[in-house]
Amino acid sequence: MEALRQARGTPERLLHPLRRAAVLRRLRRRPPPGIVLFVCHGNVCRSPYAAALLRRLLPSFLPGAVRVESAGFVGPGRPCPRWAVEVAAERGLDLSRHQSRLLTPLEVQSAELVVVMDSMQRRLLRMLFGGDGVVLGDLDPARIERREIEDPVEQAKEAFERSYSRIDRCVRALVEAVAAGAARRTSTLGVESVSHVEIGT
Repeated sequence: MEALRQARGTPERLLHPLRRAAVLRRLRRRPPPGIVLFVCHGNVCRSPYAAALLRRLLPSFLPGAVRVESAGFVGPGRPCPRWAVEVAAERGLDLSRHQSRLLTPLEVQSAELVVVMDSMQRRLLRMLFGGDGVVLGDLDPARIERREIEDPVEQAKEAFERSYSRIDRCVRALVEAVAAGAARRTSTLGVESVSHVEIGT
């Protein structure tokens, strides 16, 4: 069984460095997003945790208002499961008041960066809303067996710990890439400003 599992994960392991390099380039070349939207299937486990973590990390490097939202494809109005709340709390994040939200075309169109948990969700995003998204697992700096972020819903606490640990790595990588893009843009604008002053004098 272990050999079969590893064989299934081989294509993902081989493609991961290429996908990661591509998404990092994409994030570093664009202006910092004003609205970030995390999407998962039901918006009760993965996307609310990722959004809460990004909200905590953003102020440390990016001035100004950045709105971070989360939504799902099904089941609005539901709270996070017990283990989601508990594992998040152990990591300093509060999901106790979260209620799941249904993804809408307006949210997809308004968001400057949409982040999904697997490639199927990315395809649905394109098919249903005409939008595009980054697969969060592509940002993982670790060696991976699967592209998608594990959905821990209706599983034991250990599944939430695994899923949230991976989200931690990926969101931190996202923050670093966006910060690099912000620094690059600031540097470029600074050079342009200097050039403008020199030309005018």
